[in-house]
Amino acid sequence: MRRLGSFLHDAWTLTRPYWVSEERGRGLLLLAAVIVLNLSLVGMTVVLTYWQRAFYNALEAKDAATFWSLLFLGGEADGTWFPGFTVVAIAYILIAVYQLYLRQALQIRWRRWLTKDYLDRWLADRAYYRIALTDPATDNPDQRLADDLRLFVDDTLSLGLGLMNSIVTLFSFILVLWSLSGPLEVFGITIPGYMVWVAILYSVIGTWLAHLIGRPLIRLNFLQQRVEADFRYALVRLRDNVEGVALHQGEADEKRGLLTRFNALTENWWGIMTATKRLTFFTAGFTQVASIFPIVVAAPAYFAGRIPLGGLIQTSSAFGQVQGALSWFVDNYARLTEWRATVERLTGFRRAIEVARAATDGVRALPGADPAVVLDDVTISLPGGRVLMQGASLRLEKGEAVLITGASGSGKSTLFRALAGIWPFGQGTAHIPDGARALFLPQRPYLPLGSLRRAVCYPLDAATVPDDAVREALSAAGLPHLLDRLDEEDAWDRRLSGGEQQRLAIARALLVKPDFLFLDEATASLDPAGEEALYRLVAERLPGTAVLSIAHRPAVAQFHGRRLVVAEGALLPG
Repeated sequence: MRRLGSFLHDAWTLTRPYWVSEERGRGLLLLAAVIVLNLSLVGMTVVLTYWQRAFYNALEAKDAATFWSLLFLGGEADGTWFPGFTVVAIAYILIAVYQLYLRQALQIRWRRWLTKDYLDRWLADRAYYRIALTDPATDNPDQRLADDLRLFVDDTLSLGLGLMNSIVTLFSFILVLWSLSGPLEVFGITIPGYMVWVAILYSVIGTWLAHLIGRPLIRLNFLQQRVEADFRYALVRLRDNVEGVALHQGEADEKRGLLTRFNALTENWWGIMTATKRLTFFTAGFTQVASIFPIVVAAPAYFAGRIPLGGLIQTSSAFGQVQGALSWFVDNYARLTEWRATVERLTGFRRAIEVARAATDGVRALPGADPAVVLDDVTISLPGGRVLMQGASLRLEKGEAVLITGASGSGKSTLFRALAGIWPFGQGTAHIPDGARALFLPQRPYLPLGSLRRAVCYPLDAATVPDDAVREALSAAGLPHLLDRLDEEDAWDRRLSGGEQQRLAIARALLVKPDFLFLDEATASLDPAGEEALYRLVAERLPGTAVLSIAHRPAVAQFHGRRLVVAEGALLPG
């Protein structure tokens, strides 16, 4: 019971924000419309049970006039006027169609809001980066943002509205069934409305048995979402690294890895199949028995002449509605387990984001009043806890050029990440002047999805950068052959060579015009002449920009006024 309460609290925590957000007005209006249409369908179902009674009584009495009037436009039967089946069917279809349409409109609005909210949280304070480094249990954020949010919204609305319908149907048809069933005497005890009690007992027993049989599906559905995402991620990773795999002729190893992940997927799926088979054996039998059970129970009264054929049909229909409403849990057990797994994954993801954003360890980048970039007595560690660098201090004045060198693995690139304020292991602060623009270019530039223009202008909005400026920057960086492809969309991180990508990153720096430019082996893929040409270009085009470079080639030193060396766990003058 405690676990159920915790789960419901988590589900409410995920549900509540949208309904108190700035979009709650339209959301509540759509929800109200859907609820009204759903209740209308329940009301029409109640009307249909009385229509069925009159219709079958007309059949039993061989009353053709009443039969045809009830079939088409409507007419009077048993002293009451009923709409025709054609009228009811048309109205039912219209209401059902618009109920579904409005519910889908609410689903996409809610999903859009949730997706934006999760993206805001995930991207804020670089939580996405810290989670990737420190929390391997929070796997596949892409799946949680794409699939889990969609499933959560769809299942929450479907299950919630279905439960509401079942409750309304239950109370509506209990009154009908109570009036139809009459009393039953058992061992001298008179039981009023006995069919109601039979329906309740039948459904309670069915719900209890369904939970016992289907309980393993909760864990299996949670695991299935994870292994599906793991397999998809491995396929995407192979797609993004096709050249590396081809160069190493690693197809056999990649196949083994993919099949290992797929085997984990299929093994868990077999578990789901087995558990579902057991549950379906029970639910299918439960449903089949329920279709005939009320007629069997009410048949003695019919054969005794106490109720007509229409009354028997109405009793069976009302019993079915009551039993169906009470059996909502049985009918939706498999989907409830999937919903629970989705809630648990989203809750875990949200908590991981909150923990990552609240974390205070690591080197933090904060705005400062000093016009220089200042790194003061900073300690940098590795994920395992080993201290990589201690007491590191640095001051980078505006317009200054500083070169950092050191042996491979000494911590130069980690220092680069610490200056950006994204390294979560260690302590200290990197102060960047308030309002200053800082641009960090790693050895492998990031090229976003979309057009080449967007890749060049990133992180600026490409729509705000003049076309002439983009073309001039590309030409200056040595990429004039790409000018005709600016608006072409492609996987540019695979289409361009390593050297071309680094040239594009320098063109990006020319457009951004940062106050502080940090380069981590940002020209290492170029030949020495090309590297010198780009450093000369930066010096000429960005004379007021402070440049901090991490590089190995001695020729780069001529473009820097000062040199530092990473050695023996410290940042020392070179």
